[in-house]
Amino acid sequence: MLSKFRIVNYFTHRLFSPRITSGNGSHRLIRGNPLCTVIPESPELPDWVKFSDNPTPPNADSDDDFVIPSLAHWVDAHMLHPRPKLVTQTSKENKHEDVEAISTVLKEHYSSPELVAQALDGRGFQVSTSLVQQILKRFSYDWVQAFGFFKWAKAQTGYEHSPGLYNLMVDILGKSKKFDLVWELVEEMAQLEGYVTFDTMVKVIRRLAKANKCQDAVEAFRRMDNYGVNKDTAALNMLMDSLVKEGSVEHAHNVLLEFKSLVPLDSRSFNVLMHGWCKVRKFDQARKTMEDMKEHGFQPDVFSYTNFIEAYCHDKDFRKVDQVLEEMRGNGCPPNAVTYTIVMHALGKAGQLSEALEVYEKMKNDGCVPDTPFYSSLIFILGKAGRLKDACDVFEDMPKQGVVRDAMTYNTMISIACAHSQEETALRLLKEMEERSCKPELETYHPLLKMCCKKKRMKVLKFLLDHMFKNNLSLDVATYSLLLHGLCKSGKLEYACSFLEEMVLRGFTPKHSTLKLMVGELESKSMLKEKEHVEKLMARVSQEQHI
Repeated sequence: MLSKFRIVNYFTHRLFSPRITSGNGSHRLIRGNPLCTVIPESPELPDWVKFSDNPTPPNADSDDDFVIPSLAHWVDAHMLHPRPKLVTQTSKENKHEDVEAISTVLKEHYSSPELVAQALDGRGFQVSTSLVQQILKRFSYDWVQAFGFFKWAKAQTGYEHSPGLYNLMVDILGKSKKFDLVWELVEEMAQLEGYVTFDTMVKVIRRLAKANKCQDAVEAFRRMDNYGVNKDTAALNMLMDSLVKEGSVEHAHNVLLEFKSLVPLDSRSFNVLMHGWCKVRKFDQARKTMEDMKEHGFQPDVFSYTNFIEAYCHDKDFRKVDQVLEEMRGNGCPPNAVTYTIVMHALGKAGQLSEALEVYEKMKNDGCVPDTPFYSSLIFILGKAGRLKDACDVFEDMPKQGVVRDAMTYNTMISIACAHSQEETALRLLKEMEERSCKPELETYHPLLKMCCKKKRMKVLKFLLDHMFKNNLSLDVATYSLLLHGLCKSGKLEYACSFLEEMVLRGFTPKHSTLKLMVGELESKSMLKEKEHVEKLMARVSQEQHI
């Protein structure tokens, strides 16, 4: 077992000592990334984490239906049928079939929520809180389908939406910037006792801030009392944090000045503002906020100083990072695991691997214990440096040290495997997430989708999209853009055109660069009919943007 307190010596020895040829005299050269190095096979590693995928058939790269043989059964088992059979009666035994059947109805294109409700009528579906939650999550980026289903479900006899489902619908509408509908729904909730809560207002305010409607977000905070939600310290900090995260620190500062005489402040109030000033590199303002913090009776804590460290790390100004670390210790406020993870990650991204690995020794001296984000970051920087074997060793060691692997850990390992074209390893990692009930995120699938486009694995691509859908993950703009670019570059223009049309029908706006790429590729292949169709979609998007 790898001792936590020996990890630096272990990795320093492993990473910077000469590589020894394995017993059979073989090395494996991982290609596809300029940072990759020659690494030996490791007989002690489990088969699934070895970066030694099964040989690929000579013509596999041009075979749309090719699947790694050892994973073929898993892939086939997760493929959705194009048209799942609709049921007319439901029971506890067929709730899963009901979810799939309703999903099939909602996959069609509808121009309004009312048409969605009409399409669902008369099909014998019975709703429950768990079913509604699953459908709303599955269609969280399709506000028309989600809202139409939500309204249809509300009208079903013997069923009532819970406050949590109302909040979920508020968030979906806010994500799509349908704020008139958001407020209509909030007003409806206000007629139901106890339905409008702090969590409701959090979703409204954060979505307004994310849409750059800063004044509207502040106004929503002012109106909280109208819905029976207190404007307390937690609410004020949430508002400021929402504004800061979207780069509106000036608005956050004005909010603090306006409400500080009405709402009690705490240390987090000042830390949020400090984070905002550091984020826009106004360090003098951040230092002034720290002084204001002291004047209000709060001592700067580890989060206060970490704001500065994060900004200096982003700028690769490691001299100032060290100065702040010394300042922290001198003021009796030693760094924590979050601080050290930020420093190690920044050093690794800057190519200073040796210095990054030494961070652990400093952690040990300050009494910090590595946590899941620290290990995930360590795996990332090792992978970036091409040390795939060492990244696998750290991944394998985590459970032995009592550290849980989370979605970020798996995302990092999958990304590393995909970056080095290790198809089987990447898919096996996704399979292990499923087996360990570690729910994938959109970010989990992005490198996998990109790899499938590059390798022209159309069947595996379809499997991944189905797998996402079964995990209640809906394609967003970033995912569509990734697919469009990847499919164009690999010459799969018919697929790209299909995704583009789907994207536009769902109300998403493709980037101009994406459309330009597609038109150029179609023209170069003399696909004039498809080019004309894309240009019509472009004109439609342009027209809708000016409405």
